[in-house]
Amino acid sequence: MRCMDLTAWTWLNEPAKWSAAPLTVHADAGSDFWRRTGNGVVRTSGHLYGTTLAGDFTITATFSAEYAAQYDHAGIGLLVDDETWIKAGVELFDGHLRASAVVTRGFSDWNLAGAGDFQRFTVSAERSGDAVWVRYGLDGDEPATVLRQAYFPPEVETKIGVLCGSPDGEGFVTQFHEVQLTHLP
Repeated sequence: MRCMDLTAWTWLNEPAKWSAAPLTVHADAGSDFWRRTGNGVVRTSGHLYGTTLAGDFTITATFSAEYAAQYDHAGIGLLVDDETWIKAGVELFDGHLRASAVVTRGFSDWNLAGAGDFQRFTVSAERSGDAVWVRYGLDGDEPATVLRQAYFPPEVETKIGVLCGSPDGEGFVTQFHEVQLTHLP
């Protein structure tokens, strides 16, 4: 894996503080992507740094973070619009770091998996036709562990990139060490 040149990427909800080389993001307090499930809340304030493309692709990111509060999360995001998106990576839940994926098509559908102890987390999403496969790996391992397969609209322009959010906390810092986006034939 190699680190991409991210200088042409743009922000959706640019955080108050961030820096490049390596990409370091300070999630703002109250930032999140979530839609209705469980509490009726709709949030579209999460930080997503990425680019837009259609068709099949794979995005992979390796990152570390200083998670501080319940629901602090970081990883990758695929966003068609406010009602159609996927976010996947790590989330702090009940005092433990978990592999996490949220698939939203009108309503958010969230799943978690125990990931064990790690310093760096690698997550990938591969869009092929109408499906996205989400996989992860720990501390330098290739992302081979399947976390989720989900329907995702094919051939639709999608904002793809790295993201983070701190819905209930005062914010936290994520450092993205490696990012790779490949447009597939």
